[in-house]
Amino acid sequence: MEELSIKIKIGDREYPMKVNAGDEERIRKAGKAINEKIKAYRNQFGIDDKQDLLAMVAFDCLIDKMRMEEEHFNIDENLATKIKSLSDLIS
Repeated sequence: MEELSIKIKIGDREYPMKVNAGDEERIRKAGKAINEKIKAYRNQFGIDDKQDLLAMVAFDCLIDKMRMEEEHFNIDENLATKIKSLSDLIS
């Protein structure tokens, strides 16, 4: 796959990256989402310290990831239970 050299600006700093062409849009969206969360925290809490803002965004993102993993685990568990029930009915 083709590699691109791009720059992503996060919290007023630019980060050069080499990414697969197919991932460029996702990476740019992620950078935009991070900057939007930084701005929201800055406005909501009046915090200007970049390190504090980035830490809050990282924490928020990890909580979202953990929530989604739990939801997927519950969905998988429910599906397994339903498949077992259907299998028992067939047998």
